Amino acid sequence: MIRMENVTKVYGTGEAEVRALAGVNFTLENHEYCAIMGPSGSGKSTMMNMIGCLDRPTSGRYDLDGIDVTTLSESQLAAVRNRKIGFVFQQYHLLPQSSALDNVVLPMIYAGVEHGERCDRAAAALEKVGLGDRLHYRPNQLSGGQQQRVAIARAIVNHPIILLADEPTGALDSRTANEILDLFTELNQGGMTVILVTHEADVASRTRRIAWFKDGTVLYPDLTPDQIKEVALEPH
Repeated sequence: MIRMENVTKVYGTGEAEVRALAGVNFTLENHEYCAIMGPSGSGKSTMMNMIGCLDRPTSGRYDLDGIDVTTLSESQLAAVRNRKIGFVFQQYHLLPQSSALDNVVLPMIYAGVEHGERCDRAAAALEKVGLGDRLHYRPNQLSGGQQQRVAIARAIVNHPIILLADEPTGALDSRTANEILDLFTELNQGGMTVILVTHEADVASRTRRIAWFKDGTVLYPDLTPDQIKEVALEPH
């Protein structure tokens, strides 16, 4: 599914140069449920941008689903993002004046899905995340957890092969966060590859594999949930 070989990302030049990723080697198989963790400045956000094809490596190779995405044009990269990756963020990024249904329809417009199919697929995605009775509610009529469910429905409506979530529970209370994590587990059990970027050990412990970053490299590529709390307490 994902194979990175000696991937680097450098920002700036000279004395202002920052090596956000410093020779990352990382592999992720189909249907895995993985968390990316690390202290502030470790490279995990840059790694998320790289996995999601939101940024390009300075050097190295990145194969996504058998495609060397480092060779693609910007329009080709945009098509890969739209077809293969669903994004979920901490702040939801919903259109405030649009209904839940219209927010979920949006990525299908960019994907060229026929008009008659869009509403059916959007309604099905909202039903899947438990909001079948909230199709016509606007974001300000929904709780934070419900807004995140709309964002998840939007992320999965194009049937991506990867669901990539950046601090998806950071704005939620613990009960609602657990409900969202239950939903990620359900999606993974249904066959979707799920990657969470998080700084919270309790969130990462809900996954089946944890990659710990430090100084732009993968210090521990394959921690188990039982190991993560020990590593999180190590000095960094």
